[in-house]
Amino acid sequence: MAVRKYWWKILGVVLVFYTIVMGFLGDVPRLPILNETIRNLYFHVTMWMAMLILLAVSLIYSIKYLRNFDLKNDLIAQSSAQVGILLAVIGILTGMIWARFTWGAFWVNDPKLNGAAVSLLAYLAYFVLRGSVDDKDKKARISAVYNVFAFVIMIVFIQILPRLTDSLHPGNGGNPAFSSYDLDNRMRMVFYPAVIGWTLIAVWILDLKIRLYRLEDKMNFKSVSQFEPSARKTISIKK
Repeated sequence: MAVRKYWWKILGVVLVFYTIVMGFLGDVPRLPILNETIRNLYFHVTMWMAMLILLAVSLIYSIKYLRNFDLKNDLIAQSSAQVGILLAVIGILTGMIWARFTWGAFWVNDPKLNGAAVSLLAYLAYFVLRGSVDDKDKKARISAVYNVFAFVIMIVFIQILPRLTDSLHPGNGGNPAFSSYDLDNRMRMVFYPAVIGWTLIAVWILDLKIRLYRLEDKMNFKSVSQFEPSARKTISIKK
């Protein structure tokens, strides 16, 4: 029964382990400029794809909250955004390492890199906004509306604008995508499992965060329930 219940977690661990092993030891095509750094495709790109999935989940639950004002949906939206931004930070760091060896610097004036920075700042503002409001319902409503705009901003800055301007990234600004000049199908045997693996691990982290938040809410509720009788007793004594 335990295996059936947690099969997707086991699959995520297996796929990520497979990705790490094949990412460092598997054969890759010897492409100009990229050379061995193309191995970062299994980490940088796949984490960003997992990030997009988690932020899309956050968007969906923010919209669901605006439809029924159920705080459970806001909790999932917040947790999904947190895990998504964690993947975004790791994706930016791995991208900077890749840029150092292929473009000569950790950060270059590239539309997609700048767009990624703007998107990250937009989502960091989302968490600042949540922390600035005390009322739960008001916080959830404002955050849900902002989350919709933050997702649109991210799509515009990392998916649309780089394709309309000159960009060093493959598939943008007239540059060919990896699939158009990479004829080594062995990379696909690692790339797609990597996307699934990182996504499953991210969903696992999301599940843990949601459970943690719900546990904290229960503990806070119990502490308030224990405090209320004593508070009423103190008030009666004073009277």
